[in-house]
Amino acid sequence: MSFFRSDSSNDFSKGSMWSNIMRQAIPLTIAQLINVLYNIVDRMYIGHIPGTGTMALTGLGISFPILMIITAFTNLFGRGGAPLASILRGEGKVGQAQKIMNNSFTLLIMAGIITEILAFLIKKPVLYAFGASDATYPYADAYLSIYLLGTPFSMVGLGMNNFINVQGFPTIGMATVAIGALLNIVLDPLFIFVFGMGVKGAALATILSQAVSCVWVLCFLCGKKAILHIDRRQMRVDPKIAGRIIALGTSDFTAQLTNSVVQIVYNSTLSAFGGDIYVGMMTILNSIREVIFMPISGLNGGGQPVLGYNYGAEKNSRVCQGIRIMAGGSIVYCTAAWALLMIFPLFFVRIFTSDPALLKIAGRCVRLYYMGVFLMSLQMSAQSIYVSLGKAKKAIFFSLFRKVILVVPLALILPHLFGLGIDGVFLSEPISDLIGGGTSFTVMMLTVYRPLKKSENAKI
Repeated sequence: MSFFRSDSSNDFSKGSMWSNIMRQAIPLTIAQLINVLYNIVDRMYIGHIPGTGTMALTGLGISFPILMIITAFTNLFGRGGAPLASILRGEGKVGQAQKIMNNSFTLLIMAGIITEILAFLIKKPVLYAFGASDATYPYADAYLSIYLLGTPFSMVGLGMNNFINVQGFPTIGMATVAIGALLNIVLDPLFIFVFGMGVKGAALATILSQAVSCVWVLCFLCGKKAILHIDRRQMRVDPKIAGRIIALGTSDFTAQLTNSVVQIVYNSTLSAFGGDIYVGMMTILNSIREVIFMPISGLNGGGQPVLGYNYGAEKNSRVCQGIRIMAGGSIVYCTAAWALLMIFPLFFVRIFTSDPALLKIAGRCVRLYYMGVFLMSLQMSAQSIYVSLGKAKKAIFFSLFRKVILVVPLALILPHLFGLGIDGVFLSEPISDLIGGGTSFTVMMLTVYRPLKKSENAKI
């Protein structure tokens, strides 16, 4: 039990870096596992609806870009403010850290309401632009229309949970996800099958679960155990603080926004070259991605507050050690995951569908799309390190570089070359993993790790 318990100060500059990171990462990894269930359980049930499962799953996949945009704004204010709060805590400026958190809270509420309204106004033309057909639009619209009602709960709950984790309470953060996920798992089959609501039932289960998670987060941050508290006197948005939050959060915002752009390009190109079945296949590939990257997200999420705190406390040798732990762990895990995907591709696909038509094309699609997944560990660890240390410009650039400069043009051009067709869409991912991941990690080692190492050696 002591491994997971945090003291009142939660001083990450003491004790071994491995223990500090693992103390954060293990609960966060468990939370990520639960979060994966939270995110994919809808798809698991929807994909197995008798008769309409494949079309319903495809419709859900078409709505993904809009859900990614919502997540992008959540990350802009949640993950933008949380690393700043961690660095300020390391500098001993707890009052300023709390003000950062309260400004993030207000920005999340405002963004949730505005995003919900705008999405309702434009959802029909947008869904068709994103690759919907007349056969799949009704499913996408049914799911999205209900899901959008829970946008403020989703954004506040997920965004503010970052501030629980950076205070050194990863088990509380884990519980936030667990509560929502377990409730969603229980409600999904009830609404989808027992009440016969189909995709509407899946969406309703999700927003009710998000609302409960949101209440849990706010109760903790208003309680006595928290180090940083929600305080209505600090909720008025300070333009300078908002600017700092947005500057750092732009990295994660860009990552999610470009994920949305990439998904739009994938769906529209796959629809043109292969039809709805390949759009459904991409939905499954994205779901598998969430499963395999879960432990890496937990490790990097656990490392971020520890690195940020030590960076603020000018403990450069500990920061370097933390970088090695995060990068090494990511590389080892992703290589193992790559091997499993190459050897047993259909094992993961069958989680989401039993459709013979999808299973027939699945093996080749999985192997092509995930051919370079072990290189993605370089991109993920480098991006996490940039954000942890407040290096927003580098994080933003490399997020844009991989997805906008590499993936989007490749996905549009390759299908027209050498008769690649559908294969060209899937090959754009490993090519961008190689170039984008390798470049991002190399620059991180040269411009972040090496200077920190030299500055520490100079003190000895």
